[in-house]
Parts: sequence; C-alpha cells; structure tokens
Amino acid sequence: MVLRYLTAGESHGPALLTIVEGIPAGLWLTADYIDRQLARRQGGYGRGGRQRIEEDRVEILSGVRGGYTLGSPIALKISNRDWANWREVMGPDPEARLDERVVTRPRPGHADLAGMLKYGHRDLRNVLERASARETAARVAAGTVARRLLEELGIEVAGQVLRIGPVEVPPFDAPPEEIRGKVEKSPVYCADKAGSEAMVAAIDRAREEGDSLGGVFEVRVYGVPPGIGSYVHWDRRLDGRLAQAVMSIQAIKGVEIGMGFRAASLPGSAVQDEIFYAPGRGFYRERNNAGGLEGGVTNGEPIVIRAAMKPIPTLRRPLKSIDIFTKERVEAAYERSDICAVPAACVIAEAVVAWEVARACLEKFGGDSLAEIKEALERLQERVRRVTR
Repeated sequence: MVLRYLTAGESHGPALLTIVEGIPAGLWLTADYIDRQLARRQGGYGRGGRQRIEEDRVEILSGVRGGYTLGSPIALKISNRDWANWREVMGPDPEARLDERVVTRPRPGHADLAGMLKYGHRDLRNVLERASARETAARVAAGTVARRLLEELGIEVAGQVLRIGPVEVPPFDAPPEEIRGKVEKSPVYCADKAGSEAMVAAIDRAREEGDSLGGVFEVRVYGVPPGIGSYVHWDRRLDGRLAQAVMSIQAIKGVEIGMGFRAASLPGSAVQDEIFYAPGRGFYRERNNAGGLEGGVTNGEPIVIRAAMKPIPTLRRPLKSIDIFTKERVEAAYERSDICAVPAACVIAEAVVAWEVARACLEKFGGDSLAEIKEALERLQERVRRVTR
C-alpha cells in the first residue's frame, strides 16, 4: 500500500485542501481529533496576529463514514476566515483586483525573490501566498491522520522545544505521556519549567526590539518495531526520509538524528551503541546515540530527531532590500508575522515525522484494512521474539 498526500491553497485564499490516499479501512478518525493538533499548531507563545483571526477547524469531505475510514481517499478542508478580507484581491476570476496589495519589495530570507526569478511573476504576492507557513496547517492535518494510524499500532509521537534564542535546556528523557504532560503546561512547549519561563522572557525582549527568534526542537517516536525502513536503496532509508520531511518545513535549516552533529567531535567508542543480550529481554542497547536508526532501518529504540529553525525573516523593523522594478534600495515588505514560531514548528514536525513513520510501516506491513495491518505487525513481533530468545 502506498501512502501519499497532496495539499493545495494559498495563505489568503478561501481554504487549504489536503487529499490523503492509502489510509486503510477501519481506522477510527474524527475531525475533533485532527482539530486538537491544529489548535496546538496555532498555539505557542510568540505567534502573530494571524492566529487571532484564524480558528482552524477541519472538515472531512470524503473517505470517512460513521467515524471510520473507508480505504478510499480522505479529503480534508481547512477554511481561511481571513478570506473575507482578501476575496477581491485573491479571487480566481478575471475580475480580481490584481493591482491591489502588490508586493515588489522582496523580504530577505523568504522565497520572494527566488520564486519571482523561477516563475517570472511580477507581483511577489504570487510567491509568498503559497510559500507561506500557513500551508503547514494542511500538512498537520495529513500527519495527524497518520498519527491516528500509528496509535493503533502502539506507536506514539512526542515533541518538545529545547531552545529559543539564547535559552537552551537539555531534552526531557521520559515516556511519551510524561513528555506531553509537561509540554502541554508550557506556553512554548518546553518540558523544563524554568527554561520555559526564560524562553518567554527572551521572546518578549525580541518583540520590544522589533526582532524575531529561532530555536531547536526535538521529536521522539516510541514503540516503532525493528525493521522499518530499508538499507537497500538510498531513497528507502528512513533516516533520509525523516530528515527530508522535517527539512521541508518552512525556516528549518538543520536536522540531526540521535547524537547528530555532536558525534563528529567524538571517537567512535563514545558514539556507537554497543549491543548486549539477556535471556527474556533479547538484544538491547544501553544508550541510543543512533536515535533509533542504523543503516536507514529502525533498531527498536526510540527514534530521536532534532531540527534547528532560523528566526522568522519578516520583521517589524524591516531589513534592507531592492524594489524589483525601480531597483531602488528600500525596506523589505512587512506581512503580519510571528516573533517566534518554534513551538508551532515542533507540532508540524511531529506531524511530518508521524507521516513518514506511518508510510514506512505500511510499506512493511501492507494490507487494505487496519485488521490486516495489525495481523502483519503481530507476525513481525512474534518473529522478533523468536529470534531474540
């Protein structure tokens, strides 16, 4: 079974659309379940005014009946409430007022100028409307469908913010429910209470200075059985697929798995996870520097992936730019923006990571119904138990 999705929609268009294909029949799925993750994406201290306008709610248009998936494509719609203020400018009909809200001053750090050079647009709005991180709401919706599937397979996802600007805390190493419990109490989705308070203060300082802040977050996946992914071709390696998925999130500039970049400064004896065996327990490791993946394949340990997010490039104190028509030096255009979106990016990363893990699980287990997939998982688990006795 092939799991895939497509998204469509502009930031100030009528809606964001997602079509998910490949979800098996018999999975319990409701709009309320997806809405909880959409609300988390909109939350987090440091978000901008757009989040006070939108109240993301998903509408399931197809693929679900009576709360259960049918095995057919699932169509999801997230309406943009701000569309009412942009209808005449962003409408698809020939009468749209294309001469209004024109953007000719590209923002450093955005896709504005590169997109213009690629597609030949004369109004940078044609670039920024789709390049906007607003699109990630559609990805969270798709990833949350995958997350629901993983839950049925005993696989859980938990994310946490580790750094915002100059404030950094160590990862909270605990079962997923404990991580989520602490993160839910933090306005910046950080499990460390003192660190969370310091991060909020740093965001306040950046707001006063008309600046923005980036940071680092971590996503962990628990309960993934060994043998998911593959080492036989580069594009089937799960670590590569996870890195690409997280790297594709707007403003992400670095991704690491397990020990990551720190491993480059250490000898091999301090990096590799030695293998042990005990009757009744089987093969095990006393540490997880590999982040749950070896050779592109899961090894039974939790998957650990971190990402670095650059500061939001849209600033109230605009950076220098050039007008694309007059070639005069100007201040970059300012579109309503966040001060810090690291907490939101963590939620988005949970979704895209869940998607890639679910996709790899379906490649391994196959099946058109949830019952078939669970049977295949049980067979794998029994084989692993026999081998490790």
